[in-house]
Amino acid sequence: MVRCCTRVPRVHGVEKAGYHRNIVTGIDVDNGPGPLSRMTASGITALHIAIEEKNICMVKFLLSHPEIDPGDAHLYAIRENETKIAAMILDKLNEISPGLEYASVTHSSDFPDEATPLAIAAQYGHYELIQYLIEHRLHRIQRPHPPNCNCLSVCKREREIYDSLTVDRKRIFLYRAISNPAYICLTEEDPILASFNLSVELKMAASYDREFYNEYIQLSEQLSKFATDLIGCARKAQEVETVLKRTSGFTRTSRFIYPRLLIALDYKQKTFVAHPNVQEMIENKWVDGWYEWRMRKTWLQCLTVLLRIILLPLIALIILIIPNTKIAKFFSSPVNKFLHSVASYLVFLIIVFIISNADKNKQLRGPPDTGFEPILAIFVISYLWSIIRLIIMHGPKRYFRAPWNWYETCMIFLFVLTFICWIDAAIDVRINGQRDLERKYWHKYDPTLIGEGIYCLATIMAFFRLMFLCQLNYHLGPLQLSLGKMIRDVTKFIVIFAIVLLAFTSGLCKLYQYYDDMVQIDKSNIKIQQVSSFVNFPSSLKTLFWAVFCMSPIESADVIIENLPSDSETETIINYHTFTEIIGYIAFASHRKRHRRMDLWSNRGWQNESLPSSPIRAITRSFSSKVYVDFMLMTTLPPPFNIIPTFAGFQTVAEYVKETLEDEKDEIFDQVMMQLVQRYFRMKSREIEKTNIEKLRRELIEVRGLLREALEAA
Repeated sequence: MVRCCTRVPRVHGVEKAGYHRNIVTGIDVDNGPGPLSRMTASGITALHIAIEEKNICMVKFLLSHPEIDPGDAHLYAIRENETKIAAMILDKLNEISPGLEYASVTHSSDFPDEATPLAIAAQYGHYELIQYLIEHRLHRIQRPHPPNCNCLSVCKREREIYDSLTVDRKRIFLYRAISNPAYICLTEEDPILASFNLSVELKMAASYDREFYNEYIQLSEQLSKFATDLIGCARKAQEVETVLKRTSGFTRTSRFIYPRLLIALDYKQKTFVAHPNVQEMIENKWVDGWYEWRMRKTWLQCLTVLLRIILLPLIALIILIIPNTKIAKFFSSPVNKFLHSVASYLVFLIIVFIISNADKNKQLRGPPDTGFEPILAIFVISYLWSIIRLIIMHGPKRYFRAPWNWYETCMIFLFVLTFICWIDAAIDVRINGQRDLERKYWHKYDPTLIGEGIYCLATIMAFFRLMFLCQLNYHLGPLQLSLGKMIRDVTKFIVIFAIVLLAFTSGLCKLYQYYDDMVQIDKSNIKIQQVSSFVNFPSSLKTLFWAVFCMSPIESADVIIENLPSDSETETIINYHTFTEIIGYIAFASHRKRHRRMDLWSNRGWQNESLPSSPIRAITRSFSSKVYVDFMLMTTLPPPFNIIPTFAGFQTVAEYVKETLEDEKDEIFDQVMMQLVQRYFRMKSREIEKTNIEKLRRELIEVRGLLREALEAA
């Protein structure tokens, strides 16, 4: 419900008449002029002063007069957290016109036009007032539509009636109200999930409405902090586990024990995931009772991985034959899955290296014949099945949201392409023969050569994947992520550099085309040949590119003209195209100067990005949690043993293909959430009290100083 207050213009700061028009009912309410409705130039009336002094008797007296115009006094009382006074003024508004208490005000010096009682109470976080307005007076806040919405019923109509600034300001005002923790706790059954959803919505709004980017991001961070503070109020592991096991909002069927953790990871709530309470639960689930693993030193953990390489066949046999025994369940813990996976991957790298290190002098046309190719094929097939299984379980959208998953998929795809090239090469040799043909006679697009090239790239990616393990380390993880941030800046730098390079190359590409291969003989009979620098697009691109690394000669911009014939047979004429050469030198020098400035800018940026900080720690823990989740969802047997069909493997995939789970009423969760909310507001109250005490202490110190000065002066 919206109220538009149309008032008679003021004269010398005095409002001549209290006049409201309710846009819903169309009824004009005239309170009549009177001294009680008069206000100062700043908009302060007697009612405002009574509210500020918390004088209930005076407020009651002023409201008893029929000519009183409350104006925005009820909002003022709500801002001052005066519940009883606010209720009295709201009753007065209803006497003036039924339903007027739900409307907003206009021409207020303190509040925007879209301000309603509940919106003001929500913005200031007055818990009791919000509860009173919702439960006793049935106030509601209409949820704002995001900036990218263009619905006919609301957004398009508002844009036609109001200007864009008014619409944007109103949206931000409402977002501030519904983003307050007090309002969320009173209106949502699951405050943590509501905070996640609203935080994501605000981030999307910030990306769309760039003019108010900082406001939206600030609200989004406030919501993330609220969810983090709530989980931080948990005192027992059981309370944290109850929150993390909540299935509300989880759109996929999952055997994973902590669905709320997956939601937090999907919504990029890094501070929530990185909170010690959450990390403690993840770590306990990760080791699954094997606490000795945490106590082992790094060298002993590495030795354990090497030992698993030898024991992998035996462990696979135990899990396949006796899966319900204690030792089989021990090997099925997430940390043991990780050890099995690392041990298996090391074997995979050894095989990849052996094939890559084969003697090329003895290589014949066709696929390589080291004898390890079938084993490599089994490994690649098993890794491909592992990727397909995770895609089914996570869903394509969530799986490909992680850059490392893209990386691993591309790596396996290159190995598959290598196998295709090897098969093509084998078929070509069988049909056309020439297996013993010397390499130098091979066609430039021979499938054997293409297979070797693709295998080279796949090998590089396979060994580079070891960096993935570094991000799990407490010390190497932050450095790794700092390098990742630097790489993103390098990518931005490359885009700018490419534009600069393209601009100069386009201008210089054929400026020296006519002089290509010309040779000039000077008076000392020294031959000078024109450098093929700016004769065509490829040569210009190459010259400017290597100039970045100071490897292009300074003579690249010289213009050399061959000797011209003269009337005398013993003499020649040397001509100079000076203007063309000047233009070439100016462009060449400008390119080098501009790149030098880009170097300085990028170096300063990379130095700042490479410093580890607490946000990077949070990102590191968030990434580690993603890895933990993936290994918790993996099969017990690593590649290549995972291609062996087991009942547990099929059961896991089947459960992920089932229909989505419906949210169930969880009384335990409601009790835990109520306790967390109570502790949260008690913590905030203590913080406010502490701030007030410190403020009072400072004021007392100032008064004591003034008294001392006064006594000394006397």
